[in-house]
Amino acid sequence: MSPQILVVEDEAGIRQLINDALSGQAYDIVMCNNAMTARTQLSKQTPDLAIVDWMMPQVSGIEFIKSLRAKTETASLPIIMLTAKSTEDDTIEGLDAGADDYITKPFSLRELRSRVHAAIRRSTSYKSTDILSHGDLQLDQNSLRVTVKNETISLGQTEFKILQLLLNHSNRVYSREQLLDEVWGFNHEVEERTVDVHILRLRKALRACGMHDVIETVRGAGYRLST
Repeated sequence: MSPQILVVEDEAGIRQLINDALSGQAYDIVMCNNAMTARTQLSKQTPDLAIVDWMMPQVSGIEFIKSLRAKTETASLPIIMLTAKSTEDDTIEGLDAGADDYITKPFSLRELRSRVHAAIRRSTSYKSTDILSHGDLQLDQNSLRVTVKNETISLGQTEFKILQLLLNHSNRVYSREQLLDEVWGFNHEVEERTVDVHILRLRKALRACGMHDVIETVRGAGYRLST
């Protein structure tokens, strides 16, 4: 099941921007235009992440977040606050109210995607198992060790991260841009063709151990773990 993201934002234009940023990211996005509608949605299902606007009519984002933290079922829900308020005092107030992250408007769609990915990764609902496997290939996320038939193979840090990401999401196709966001982070200054270089190095290391065609190129889309 895809992680569900609850977006609580009264401006239709901002809701559309968020939808544009997260479309194609394998998330179930639920849009609400105020806190009351969001509470109705929460009574049906607890999401894996909430993106909450500060300045909303009737019930502000600050009040809404405080109410979420007061309830057992949403006390540990990851929350990103979205607001035009950008002073240090505003940030402190938002974080003290219970927000885990704080993004000011106007915001970069790329930055929003990266912060959402990071919040989902930190969510206890979506922690990966310690050992990731694909045939004879195993990746231990605790020891940071990759083996093929119990023989350790040497990978660079970037190649390890790419392989770890693909093994954690074996059915998903990642574009070069998405790999850049996930592996290098939203504030990277790396060109998309750099991804191809690291994929080539990773394939070479795997082939040397007899693991051929582990990573599949999806024409016009990106890369995924082979089936």
